[in-house]
Amino acid sequence: MYSTEERNAYFEKAIREIGAYDLVEGIVQLGSGVIGYKDGYSDIDLMVATSKIEEAEETRDFVREILSDFGKSYIKEKQFSKDIFLVIAIFQNGLEFNISIVPREFLSVKSPLWKVVVDKTGLVTEKMEAENEKFENKPIKYNVGMDVAFEFVYCALALEKEMKRNNFIYALKKLEDMRDYTLIVQALNEDKKLHQFKAYETLTPSFIEAYLSTYPKEVTAENIRASSEKLKELFVKTLKQSSIFTMGHDLEQLLYMSKMSNIS
Repeated sequence: MYSTEERNAYFEKAIREIGAYDLVEGIVQLGSGVIGYKDGYSDIDLMVATSKIEEAEETRDFVREILSDFGKSYIKEKQFSKDIFLVIAIFQNGLEFNISIVPREFLSVKSPLWKVVVDKTGLVTEKMEAENEKFENKPIKYNVGMDVAFEFVYCALALEKEMKRNNFIYALKKLEDMRDYTLIVQALNEDKKLHQFKAYETLTPSFIEAYLSTYPKEVTAENIRASSEKLKELFVKTLKQSSIFTMGHDLEQLLYMSKMSNIS
């Protein structure tokens, strides 16, 4: 495990060495580190901006080389579009770097937790501030891009169908999906940063208690169905507190049918 001092040293070294590269126009720090890391397990998240689109791939290779020189690690590359890359480095001491390489014109703001730490031209700051204004002015900052109420009910119906088939594994997967949709609604109800949100322990204690009670103590048909009913009750209660999501009468009737269908 690494110490706070070691993480800070890695951070400063990364900023210094990556920032010195000619093709790097700026670096933006992301995540909890912007306001003080959440705890000793928090990662280092950076967004490296290039001036030109065609410079992103070469910069990705440089970032990987720099991280390789830091010490023994496992490095994984991902590509999100033709010109946007992510380099993940996991070191033996447990420290993780997540560094995205993005042409300046494609920079975006997905949460309020960002800070420009290198800007050679002033244009990276200008772009981030413009994107932040768009983010702040969104009526729904963290749009999940789906009809959460419908997806929850659809999973509830699928769960019951699989229970009738004695397919407990798939039923448990649907149960987990129902939990995910419930968490989305609750996180938005509490105005949490939904983008890559993981701090579930910060949710309202009464919700956490109710949520955890939906896990079956033993995998039996009776326990899975009991968990499903608890989740339905919690979801509906959580949904009623939402200013974003609603459940129409017809959909509510469909959910009620899924409750009735498990009575044998």
